Order: sequence, then structure tokens, then C-alpha cells
Amino acid sequence: MMKSKWNASAPETGAQLPSFWMILGMAVCLALFSNTLMGQEKRAEEQKWENFDPKNFDENSINITNEWMPLTPGMRYVYGGTTLSDEDEPLAHRVIINVTDLTKVINGVNSVVSWDLDYSGGELVEAELAFFAQDKEGNVWRMGEYPEEYEDGEFADAPHWIGGIQDAVPGISMLANPWAGTPSYSQGWAPKVKFTDRGQVDEMGLSTCVPMGCYDNVMVIKETSEEEPGIFQLKYWARGVGNVQVGFKGDDPSAELLELIDVIQLKGENLVEMREAALKLEKAAYERKMNKKVYGQTPPCEVRKDGAKKASAAKKEMENNE
Repeated sequence: MMKSKWNASAPETGAQLPSFWMILGMAVCLALFSNTLMGQEKRAEEQKWENFDPKNFDENSINITNEWMPLTPGMRYVYGGTTLSDEDEPLAHRVIINVTDLTKVINGVNSVVSWDLDYSGGELVEAELAFFAQDKEGNVWRMGEYPEEYEDGEFADAPHWIGGIQDAVPGISMLANPWAGTPSYSQGWAPKVKFTDRGQVDEMGLSTCVPMGCYDNVMVIKETSEEEPGIFQLKYWARGVGNVQVGFKGDDPSAELLELIDVIQLKGENLVEMREAALKLEKAAYERKMNKKVYGQTPPCEVRKDGAKKASAAKKEMENNE
């Protein structure tokens, strides 16, 4: 029969029993550790946005060199595919991404301006200004966006958000070092316009062929949102190129399918025309009364300094050709 732990003498077996204070200490430590884990899990569940800090960016924020998502001024990416109408009829779908030589300061960070066009059935359904910046570690952030939606050729709505305004928080568009198993991350948080997109690396090391060419070591990122649980947009990324293909998983009502069909480097007057079209959209954004509390609070776009001389030369070239 085992002797009482309160007995000052040791058991006959020679093994000492743990003291009351040792057991109590272990219990306290276990409780604290358990509470810490529960607290971390709770914070993880509550954290619906990224911890954005302007101090993590420097003067190179507009030099987006992330190998998975390089954004060079003057680059145009053309995608073709299909989507479904509201009546579930298949429509020809075309998306054009234009990386301009404009910049815009958002939430204290100088950002690259992308001017994007979305066509369905040959009709422009959306024109957008999207803003990106790269932090010191190489992560590419989506700083905000201004989409204009059109119906039958007429303006319908502009559900935009800008980081730092009305509780909107920038999100990550591309991680510096993405790998399978990485936790999901916010791509932007703007609940007032129901922008709650999240991304997560789904697969790596794939191969795919699109009209633009064949690519190896392709990465797939699945994107979803609180508004569409169980529906995922699948984006295929190739190093040194960017997004080369778009698919979906789940009961996606749009059933959007896209493939990269052309990549063009615009220069000279073509680059100037791209810029002027983007500035025209920004002008409309400032003029719409509904935008005064958000987009109206932002500083205007500017031509990036390293492209000012090229812009001046291109303008003179255009004038000489007239």
C-alpha cells in the first residue's frame, strides 16, 4: 500500500512522490498554456483583415518585382474566355489588365495604378482602377479599388473602397514566398461594400497550357469571400508572367473561365493613351457625388517620376505626327 504524500519519510521503493506545490504549479502552468492557445485561436478567428502598417513600405513600393506578380508600367495582359449571364446563357468574356505609369498615394503608401476593363458579350460591364504596392519583404498589397459597373452602356454603380477610409484595410494580393499549406489571408477588408475576399495557396508545381503558351511550376490560389461561402475562384500563376488562367470550384453563378491570350508592352504614345484613359476614369470618380466620402478623399494620380521624361518625349512625338 502506497504511503501518504504527506508523510515526511520516503516510500520504501525509494521513488519520491511529487509534492503538493509541484502538482499545483503544473496545474497552473497547464491552465495558463490552455488559455493562451484558446486566446490565440479566438484572435485568429476574429482577425478578418491583415495587420497593415505603412512603415513596412519604402520608396520602392511602386517597383513591384514579386516573381509571381510583376507589375511593370506599360504592360497589357489580355484574357479571353466565357461567363454566364443572369439567365445562365454563356457569353464571350474578355478582361484587359493595363499597368499604367501612374501612381497614387493610399494610406500613406505610394501605389501602382492598374486600369482594367471587363467585357461580357462584347459589352463593357466594368472599368476599374486598382492600386497595388510592394512592401519591404516582397509582399504585394491591394491598397484599394475603384470599379465602375455598367448596364446597357450606362453607369450603374461604383462599389469602391480605399485602404484607410471608412474602416477599409488593404490586403495581400501575392505573398513574397507563397507555398502550399500557407494559411489563408485577407485580400482586402471593406465590409461597407461587402469586399471580404480571401486567398490561399491551393496547389503548386502544376503545368498548364493557354493560348499565350505553356507554363510549368504553376501555382493555384483559390479565392473566396464571406458573401459566397463554398464558391472559389481559382487563379493560376506562373513565375515571371503573373496570372495565366482563371477557373472556379463550387456553384459559381458566373462560371467564369479565362485564359491569357496576349501580353503586350506599350510604349510611347500608346502608353500615353493608356494613362489618359485611366485619368479619365479617375476624373469621373471625383465628379460623382456618391464618391465624395471615399474616393473624393484621395489625392490625385501622378505620373511616376521615372516615367516623366518618357511621357514628355512621347507627347512631343504625338504632336509632331498630327
